[in-house]
Amino acid sequence: MIEWFTYVQVAIAVVAGLLCLGLGLGGKSPNDVSMGSLVIVEVLLIAQIVVAIIAPTVGNEPTGFLPEFWAYLIAAALIPPAAAFWALLERTRWSTVVLGVAALSVAVMLYRMLQIWTVQQA
Repeated sequence: MIEWFTYVQVAIAVVAGLLCLGLGLGGKSPNDVSMGSLVIVEVLLIAQIVVAIIAPTVGNEPTGFLPEFWAYLIAAALIPPAAAFWALLERTRWSTVVLGVAALSVAVMLYRMLQIWTVQQA
């Protein structure tokens, strides 16, 4: 993992999560803004998968338990599509809140992945 890229991802996921929570609690059903913010989070997760595959080959090897890292990354990559699917099926304000919770969950998982990747580094 690239540390600065991970922090950018966390920040974007938090902003997307707070935006969706605000929209949902404000009574808005899923729209282009809320769904688009989750798409951005997902695209960045796909980029993180590519980085995690390439990083060890260029000297950025993980120091933590690699299967745990990949379990987090795969699970995090599945959360936004699942939340978006829910939002498309149930077009209420609560599904927009679910989009927000999904984005915030991804932010927490990304931070944990960084900890796993760099566990032995000071």
